[in-house]
Amino acid sequence: MGKVARMLMATPFTTVQSWWRKTFSAPTTDEITTLYRAWRNRFLWQRLRLWLWLALICLLSFALRDFYGLFFPFALQQLPEELRTQRLVIDVAMLASIIICFALHKTKLGRHRPDLLFLGSSWSISFASQLFATLTGFALPDTIGWSLLFLSQAVLMPVCWILHLLTQVSVLIYYFGVNTALGLKTLIPDHPGIYNVTFILYIFWFCTICDIGVYLYDRLQRSEFFARQELESAYQKLKVAEAKYRNIFENAVEGVFQSSPDGHYITANPALARIYGYSLAREVTANFTDIEQLYVDPNRRAEFVRLMEKYGSVSEFESQIYRQDGSIVWISEKAYAVRDEQGKLLYYEGLIEDITQRKQTEEELRVFFHAVSHDLRNPVLGTLMVLKNLLARSEENIVISRSILERMIQSSDRQLNLINSLMEAHLSEVQGIVLQRQAVQLLAVVEAAIADLEPLLAQNQAQLTNLVSADLPLVNADPTQLWRVFSNLIVNALKHNPPELLLTINATRKDKMIYCTVSDNGVGISQQQSDRLFDLYFRGTSIGNSVSLGLGLYLCKQIIHAHGGEIGVNSELDAGTTFWFTLPIS
Repeated sequence: MGKVARMLMATPFTTVQSWWRKTFSAPTTDEITTLYRAWRNRFLWQRLRLWLWLALICLLSFALRDFYGLFFPFALQQLPEELRTQRLVIDVAMLASIIICFALHKTKLGRHRPDLLFLGSSWSISFASQLFATLTGFALPDTIGWSLLFLSQAVLMPVCWILHLLTQVSVLIYYFGVNTALGLKTLIPDHPGIYNVTFILYIFWFCTICDIGVYLYDRLQRSEFFARQELESAYQKLKVAEAKYRNIFENAVEGVFQSSPDGHYITANPALARIYGYSLAREVTANFTDIEQLYVDPNRRAEFVRLMEKYGSVSEFESQIYRQDGSIVWISEKAYAVRDEQGKLLYYEGLIEDITQRKQTEEELRVFFHAVSHDLRNPVLGTLMVLKNLLARSEENIVISRSILERMIQSSDRQLNLINSLMEAHLSEVQGIVLQRQAVQLLAVVEAAIADLEPLLAQNQAQLTNLVSADLPLVNADPTQLWRVFSNLIVNALKHNPPELLLTINATRKDKMIYCTVSDNGVGISQQQSDRLFDLYFRGTSIGNSVSLGLGLYLCKQIIHAHGGEIGVNSELDAGTTFWFTLPIS
């Protein structure tokens, strides 16, 4: 049952694949040979009709001559009297055979096997006179008839030289073989023998020249056919490529253009028309006769041309332009100069993207960072400095108790950390993590992170086991950013679990990566939480009333991805948690 189902499923796919290959793939040599043979058969079938008509007309002319000769003998009569009176019968027999070939020409057999019809028509003409002569008791060296037959076939049907050779050889074998075996003589008094040197040389060279001509023409036709097929295949590929390019050009999200050095658009796609506020692409090429007028800053076109002349291309060339309705938008251009073989500039070609929304966003972020830096961060820093100064002046009387000042300082520190994390998260989202890569020994990074967190580990009565080996290969990484990953994962475990937590850090080699883990025996994480744990601003439910923004794990993900690694978590409720990540070996 499964085999039948697979066969049924494979049939449509095979059909489509076969259609695609026949339509768009270049035909193989065997396929072209098969196509040429089919073409040659059609050519032979079509030329046979012309040859049969000519043969019929030719035989009718000779039949009229022989009919006239019965009543009014010609003055220079070459043939014996007995043959002259009987050759009209031969003419009628040959005419009948030609008419039969005409009838077969339109049949299925004639269309599919024109080679058989070729042989049949040729033999019916050549053997008719020979058989009649044999039955009458003499040999008939029909030099004129053979010459006309072989020559007309070579001229009108110059393909399949084997067929021509076969018709010639079969007639000559019959003439020389049968007449020699029966001991027949010709009726010509001067040359009663069936052959002589002149006759043999004439027949040999006449047939040889005809066959060589057919062979050479057939080879020429075959070469031209192969060339036409390859040209057609290349043309089909060109049509497909052109259609594909046209589809990409018409449906591209970015504006695609070609512009001349003197400042007008040669081509433009619909996306470019939409960016400029037009409904049709041809309106862009028609309306922009001077691209300089497009820019809000009229010097931008000159700057574009200057960069093109200097570098040959531009990237992220940002400018403000006027749309068709007069509104102003931001665009970014990527283009290059197209030159001919002599280096002469032909045109500029490239892409244009509407970056107005992005500009409004890179602006919104600037306002955001300004607000965070000045409206939030600076007051906290000021308050923190005042509190620390008050706390440091222990010799003076302070109305506020020391414990309250300490709590206020801790609160300010937390707020400052939150603000710094918030700014860093947004910077990494927009600009990505900036890495200072070097060959790093992982053990040194882990030991540094553990040493910095010793007070926090002691405060939470946690026990940490470091299984990272010094024999591990070096990793291609930023040591500061890796220190932050290990620190964040350790702090995250301490923050979400009760005291006396057992922590284990390990690292092993897997192919070309180092596989690192930070495990604990804590309360675990549900699958629902695990799926969102690395999302921006996500906070686990076990963190209670913490003021954390949930940025630590998000930043860990950003850092690991920037290194070309992966990060994840394996956990179950009441079964502990293991965070893992990979790093590339140096």
